[in-house]
Amino acid sequence: MTIGFIATLFAIGIVGSFISGMLGIGGAIIKFPMLLYIPALLGVGSFTSHEVSGITAVEVLVTSISGVLAFRKGNYLNAKLIFIMGTAVLVGSLGGSFLSSSFSEEGVNIVYGIFALLAAVLMLIPRKQVPDTTEVTFNKPLAAGLALFVGVGSGIVGAGGGFLLVPIMLVILKIPTRVTIASSLAITFISSIGSSIGKISTGQVEWLPFIILAVAAIIAAPLGAKVAKTMNTRALQIFLALLITLTAVKIWTDILF
Repeated sequence: MTIGFIATLFAIGIVGSFISGMLGIGGAIIKFPMLLYIPALLGVGSFTSHEVSGITAVEVLVTSISGVLAFRKGNYLNAKLIFIMGTAVLVGSLGGSFLSSSFSEEGVNIVYGIFALLAAVLMLIPRKQVPDTTEVTFNKPLAAGLALFVGVGSGIVGAGGGFLLVPIMLVILKIPTRVTIASSLAITFISSIGSSIGKISTGQVEWLPFIILAVAAIIAAPLGAKVAKTMNTRALQIFLALLITLTAVKIWTDILF
């Protein structure tokens, strides 16, 4: 691995983890396309879709827990929400990660593209502004069912599922924005445990790139979470919607054309 490749991976880790901490997502929605396209575009190296999904699965563990620790004060971590959705997403991600080894490269990209498209559609649906409070009520069976669905797909692509959990929590479950950001990081961490077990067991993890990205995550994710505490919640939602939409467009353009 060249110095240029290492520097590129570290830069991807810093940018991706900062945005992850700020938006309450594990970072796969950002890092999957960045790892797949940027090193190859710069001519410093390349990864297959399976390698990217393995690296991001384990790296999301570090990014999400770093963000959770930054949110531990302020009552934004909702224990009931985290337990219900975290349990369901863990079961799904464990199953999906073992299934992933039987998917082709294009199959992994298609699953990722479907999830990115779903997230983009959810984020673009107009909704009433939910008061920015720490008081939360939600439909528990619906939350568990949706988390299970997200877990299976996220296990396949090596994501924690935060990029889809966040719009689900905001739009369908109507959870306040800051509680969504903090709690989704904790749920994503739980999800990534299942994804990591499956990816490691089936030999899909490249360890040196993971270490580089993990170091960057430890530095950048808490900084992003700190920024999220002070940013306007509407601005956070718009930024996430644009990010997911652009990613979905890029992935589907590559799949179709």
